[in-house]
Amino acid sequence: MVFLRTSEKAGSCFIRTDQLDGETDWKLKVAVSCTQRLPALGDLFSINAYVYAQKPQLDIHSFEGTFTREDSDPPIHESLSIENTLWASTVVASGTIIGVVIYTGKETRSVMNTSNPKNKVGLLDLELNQLTKALFLALVALSVVMVTLQGFSGPWYRSLFRFLLLFSYIIPISLRVNLDMGKAAYGWMIMKDENIPGTVVRTSTIPEELGRLVYLLTDKTGTLTRNEMVFKRLHLGTVSYGTDTMDEIQNQLMNSYSQTQPQASGNNASSTPPRKAQSSAPKVRKSVSSRVHEAVKAVALCHNVTPVYEARGAAGETEFTEADQDFSDDNRTYQASSPDEVALVQWTESVGLTLVNRDLTSMQLRTPSGQILTYCILQTFPFTSESKRMGVIVRDESTAEITFYMKGADVAMSTVVQYNDWLEEECGNMAREGLRTLVVAKRALTDEQYQDFENRYNQAKLSIHDRTLKVAAVVESLEREMELLCLTGVEDQLQTDVRPTLEMLRNAGLKIWMLTGDKLETATCIAKSSHLVSRTQDTHVFRPVTSRGEAHLELNAFRRKHDCALVISGDSLEVCLKYYEHEFVELACQCPAVVCCRCAPTQKAHIVKLLQQHTGRRTCAIGDGGNDVSMIQAADCGIGIEGKEGRQASLAADFSVSQFKHIGRLLVVHGRSSYKRSAALSQFVMHRGLIISTMQAVFSSVFYFASVPLYQGFLMVGYATVYTMFPVFSLVLDQDVKPEMAMLYPELYKDLTKGRSLSCKTFLVWVLISIYQGGILMFGALVLFESEFVHVVAISFTALVLTELLMVALTVRTWHWLMAVAELLSLGCYVASLAFLNQYFDVPFIMTMTFVWKVSAITVVSCLPLYILKYLKRKLSPPSYSKLSS
Repeated sequence: MVFLRTSEKAGSCFIRTDQLDGETDWKLKVAVSCTQRLPALGDLFSINAYVYAQKPQLDIHSFEGTFTREDSDPPIHESLSIENTLWASTVVASGTIIGVVIYTGKETRSVMNTSNPKNKVGLLDLELNQLTKALFLALVALSVVMVTLQGFSGPWYRSLFRFLLLFSYIIPISLRVNLDMGKAAYGWMIMKDENIPGTVVRTSTIPEELGRLVYLLTDKTGTLTRNEMVFKRLHLGTVSYGTDTMDEIQNQLMNSYSQTQPQASGNNASSTPPRKAQSSAPKVRKSVSSRVHEAVKAVALCHNVTPVYEARGAAGETEFTEADQDFSDDNRTYQASSPDEVALVQWTESVGLTLVNRDLTSMQLRTPSGQILTYCILQTFPFTSESKRMGVIVRDESTAEITFYMKGADVAMSTVVQYNDWLEEECGNMAREGLRTLVVAKRALTDEQYQDFENRYNQAKLSIHDRTLKVAAVVESLEREMELLCLTGVEDQLQTDVRPTLEMLRNAGLKIWMLTGDKLETATCIAKSSHLVSRTQDTHVFRPVTSRGEAHLELNAFRRKHDCALVISGDSLEVCLKYYEHEFVELACQCPAVVCCRCAPTQKAHIVKLLQQHTGRRTCAIGDGGNDVSMIQAADCGIGIEGKEGRQASLAADFSVSQFKHIGRLLVVHGRSSYKRSAALSQFVMHRGLIISTMQAVFSSVFYFASVPLYQGFLMVGYATVYTMFPVFSLVLDQDVKPEMAMLYPELYKDLTKGRSLSCKTFLVWVLISIYQGGILMFGALVLFESEFVHVVAISFTALVLTELLMVALTVRTWHWLMAVAELLSLGCYVASLAFLNQYFDVPFIMTMTFVWKVSAITVVSCLPLYILKYLKRKLSPPSYSKLSS
């Protein structure tokens, strides 16, 4: 909505956007001055005015509109920009406001930037679907072969359907049930893991995806960083102060202020002329203490920070004089649109120069000795992404000196300040430490210079055409030969253990992309300090491109570089994807790391979809704010982090973690085991169905292709449930590598992405095993069967159950006590049920020795060769992990 009026005297208010974009600092919004000036609130209803707004669009950084009041003479036109608007899903932090709503529902920026979630299906499920189709074809083929061998005699189609029913065990219907129970078990294990407390699994369909990821796309603010700034370094060219030497600055400030105080309290007239003279005299090298003093003062004055005091007592009491308000230090908080600025002002407070008050026209500082200095703010030039700097012109009330202070990025400031030999080198050093650097400079102005500037500036502000260019040109006339004061370094603190986690993920073969809405410099800084880009790698900053030709040239320049990280802004990315989508994605995928800055929420989701289409690999998105939701929903596997920004991302995600460092264990340990276990479980369930169908086929072939079932009713039901279910399901407890090993050697994860645990090759191996075992069990029983047919059933079925139990034992890689319990329980159930199944089994015959030795012989023949083969395979070509665990 458009912001018309507020109860705050300044005509502006702060809003909190943490639920929207994850940023904890408050944003300053300005009321339309025409309605703010109205004497009373009720007058809003008596004026005749209208608002023109552009049509709803995706871009969250801009807004164009006009406010027109028609009943005044002449009509008042005011232009509206993004700072005159208030957004949905944000909270007003100060005062009360009144506005006119322009976009609602689907037209708001936040809704236009969200996308509809899709149903996610894991890669493993898709692979199993293919295998199940293959099994279905095998079933039809086998039935047709049987009918053909019968010679199509009589009503052959009836026989065909009977065979289809007899062999229907080939299709693993119980697979879905077992897998879904397995997935629920993995989810439970993840949530119960002591090492990653607070992790929530919000979907029960894709835990195996965690083991197949290749691309990891992460947000920056609040995900990799805490969004807490700390002042780390002050560099004056000859001296550098770090965190451990801040007390020296404090002492020097104390000294310089105790010297200037008596002089200033004399009479103002005598104190100004000498200083004027000094500026025209040749420059004398200043003492360190005066340079420190100047630098700290500049940092304390050149900013956009407002100190906010919590009002004590009832709301009515705040209307008293300002002296009644509680100005104590512990009651003050600073608000600004960027946390960097707050960090700088908090640092000047810690060394003794405190910002105590600020409104639109003045600001007050308190010196270490408790004296209050008042400065009148004549002009402020806000930070823009084009100029990359901000400035302020202040007049010292005690000396009437006018000074122009300015601070900004080193790129923008190096051309503005006087020649020096250290700035560029020191900026590079700080950036390598992962600090955000700001260069601070000043220029003293005489009254005449300032008056001349003000006249030109006001004229430029009133021009209708090219207003921004003209204003910039006037300001630039001041930005010449400025005196370089200092260089500051502020650190955006990373989340705990971000560096080792990213290092581990990189070793695990994941390609990490950072998608952020932040500035290019900041994003590059964090990419280096979090070791997303390793120390030895170069970064290629993709120059801003706007047309097809520029994009073509820039892509060619990038193609020549090898093994370097790519940094690109959202606008340039749009242009590249518009004209050279395939080439760009191909080049970007070869990079070890990619950083996209100034990304809109929909753009993040678009990048995820591009990676899925072009590479066919699995993607994972990690974020923590409302602006990451569409990216999380688009990815194959979305992980949300519960942070300061509320829970929008963690509620929309498939997995929710409490800290970034938990992701390593989630993928390397749980992802690995879920995928390996599901692969083993599903192939075993297929084997279980194939083996009994093979026996049925052998049985039918021997008896003149009769479509007669081998095992009657209860035996078939019991086979798939009571007798074999527990051991088969106990495969979900199996692990090939201890969690500690998997964490220590993340390289093991690379093998998983090749999908070798469940492939056509492993599937065919299991099919051959099933055919071999089924054939042995049936032929063995037929060869050894005595006078009665009933013995075939008893011998072969007992041998079959024993074979299944032994095969589970063969498949298991690491024993768990529950597995042993499951094996014994199943065996016990079978032995106990023999007593009841006298209609199928001849109980006296079962008690004889003959039965026992025949069953043992068949079982040994069916299983022993497989044990020998497995032993040889482990000896001759052991898997990579066995080398580590031995």
